[in-house]
Amino acid sequence: MLSQVVSILFPVFALAFVGYCVGRWVKPDFGPINHLNMEIFIPALVFASLGAMPLEMEQAPLLIASFIAVFLPGLLMIPLSRIFNLRYRVWAPLQMFRNSGNLAIPLFTYTFGDIALAPAVLLFVVSSCAHICIGQAILSQSNPIKQVISSPMVLAALAALILNVSGIGLWEPLYEASYLLGQAAIPVMLISLGAQMCNLRLDGLKVGISCSLLSLFTGAITFTIVYFLVPLPTMHVQMLLLFTMLPPAVMNYMLAERFNMEPDKVAAMVLLSNFFSIATLPIILMVTLSLT
Repeated sequence: MLSQVVSILFPVFALAFVGYCVGRWVKPDFGPINHLNMEIFIPALVFASLGAMPLEMEQAPLLIASFIAVFLPGLLMIPLSRIFNLRYRVWAPLQMFRNSGNLAIPLFTYTFGDIALAPAVLLFVVSSCAHICIGQAILSQSNPIKQVISSPMVLAALAALILNVSGIGLWEPLYEASYLLGQAAIPVMLISLGAQMCNLRLDGLKVGISCSLLSLFTGAITFTIVYFLVPLPTMHVQMLLLFTMLPPAVMNYMLAERFNMEPDKVAAMVLLSNFFSIATLPIILMVTLSLT
């Protein structure tokens, strides 16, 4: 089990290490690169994923559960931020938007087989679209509605959804082009994240541990509520347990860097929380597989 988790996480840290080396010795300006990723690569990934995803009524309970799993931690962070004197705009997105893409999708398929691919993509798309809309609204200090409406990611999601629901579907060459372009998003995110780690200081370890523990706490509460409120088949229950306990998504750093919301601290929390998941995921997987 541990070797399986390590094999999933290794590519993440390998690319982050490449980014660290680039940032330390080459020292490029990642501002334009991150902007290009947010405006082109990630919208292409969302467009291809949402446009090709099958939409069926049987997925409605999982859809409801995914919305609860994303938004409830944000509500939990309102009192927790006051109790622990945390900056809500910095800490709340890390609890709401977890690593549902490059970590969760392979984790789900390796654990449950190819039958888990469709619900895994659904969870990823819900989390990504919510991150695009709500995440930017939380972080933005300007007009959040304008930020959302003008976002290429939102426009890409709406276009793909219209094509999907209408039955028109994606033209195969357009899908292939979007999919190919979108594949650049995750490597660019990880390399940029690794480069940001050049600015990590000793206090980064403290916030990384704090974020990991907080993620487990808010995730456990969220899963408990989903478990008792939403009737789901066994595999979906197991997937939701994993989904609610995932570490933060890399895109949290991208948006924190874009809106200047303590990007150094967010980078530490994202990378270290994902690193600590090497220890926590095997335990969570054992609990998950025991659910019947």
